[in-house]
Amino acid sequence: MRDAVGSFVGWPSDLIFPDAETPTRPTHKVGKGISRRIESVASQKEVPGRKLKSAAKDIPTTSGTKSQIMMRLEKMVDESDIMHGAIRSIDFDEGVFGAAHFEIIAKEDMQQLFEHDELGIAVIHTYIWYMYVTLMRGTELCNRFNFIVASRINATLITKNPTSVKNDLVDRFMAAGDNTTPSLYFLPFNSGNGGHWVLVAMDLSRLIVYYLDSLSGDWSKYPSMKKTVDAAIIKFRSKKNYRNRKDITWVRVQCPQQNNSVDCGFFVLRFMRDIIALNRIDIPKMYFEEYKSYSRAHLDEMKDELCQFIVDQRII
Repeated sequence: MRDAVGSFVGWPSDLIFPDAETPTRPTHKVGKGISRRIESVASQKEVPGRKLKSAAKDIPTTSGTKSQIMMRLEKMVDESDIMHGAIRSIDFDEGVFGAAHFEIIAKEDMQQLFEHDELGIAVIHTYIWYMYVTLMRGTELCNRFNFIVASRINATLITKNPTSVKNDLVDRFMAAGDNTTPSLYFLPFNSGNGGHWVLVAMDLSRLIVYYLDSLSGDWSKYPSMKKTVDAAIIKFRSKKNYRNRKDITWVRVQCPQQNNSVDCGFFVLRFMRDIIALNRIDIPKMYFEEYKSYSRAHLDEMKDELCQFIVDQRII
């Protein structure tokens, strides 16, 4: 698979680790980019989950063809300076990741949507931003679901500096309150150097970690990731003076499975989307009855949502 991690991240200079051999994005003509602070136009009074549930009932039967909104956005990109190497720098709401975050959008990121290619971090993060703005912001769901920056927690960085990664996780946990009531932390985890995406969902109050992988296997494929996550949870609870009543339980969820080599990123996004739509902190081991499998139309639906969001936010 093509590089997924580190390739598409706008990375502040004070957070660069010289020894972390994370792949970098091809050089762009940054001077031609337009840096904007994007203000959301979504209603903060949106009823959580309602839009997703109604949309799920109207998934088009024809898939693999481009929708009108995608063709509109593709035309906008084709006519923009992005096609000549320019970029867009966008600021996310601080509530998305619990701290300030910005992302770089370039031509290859848009092509991932248009061509249904493997997803990189920029698209993963931008869809997370969409879910936060459209479904969560201003609602009680912000206390139930939290997102972790994928570019700070991946296999490459864990190999190079596991202590730093562990501390980043602890800092994210600390930013979200006391975590004494059930909530989930979503970590889209990449195996590194253009590898595979999986979803790790952590319930700190009940010491449960859900593992969702659209390919066969479990967390034993990534022992350093499990060790780092466990250590971060234990350190967080120690800093909060919480008693560790029991061991951390990992649950492999029998989630929908992909049938090609490119869909893992789409599936990770869909997992988060469904969990938020159903407003479920407890993820059944056999996954949700409503979503036992995903068709191409389920994934196309998400692409259209993101295309519409990008148009509405005037990112291009």
